[in-house]
Amino acid sequence: MYAIVEIAGQQFKVQKDQKIFVHRLAAESGAKISFDRVLLVDDGGKIQVGAPAIAGAVVSAVVNDHVKGDKVIVFKKKRRKGYKKKNGHRQSFTCLTIKNIKLS
Repeated sequence: MYAIVEIAGQQFKVQKDQKIFVHRLAAESGAKISFDRVLLVDDGGKIQVGAPAIAGAVVSAVVNDHVKGDKVIVFKKKRRKGYKKKNGHRQSFTCLTIKNIKLS
């Protein structure tokens, strides 16, 4: 059984006991979160598609940790002008473990 769920403006394909990394959520580590914006559910070949979401379907998850992603280097240069700029960025993520996919 899997579901397509919208979390923080992005869509994820999730299954039970799966770990996913989403953009940083305002929740403490160990907190339980539920997402009701479920777009599609496949239950052993029986597919339900929402318009846009399935009424009564809920995906519950537990917040494992807040982590930072790999560093991305942003380097800008204009040749023959003496302009160089180096910048770095690390995106903040929240690690979730999917506990349950429940239909109404």
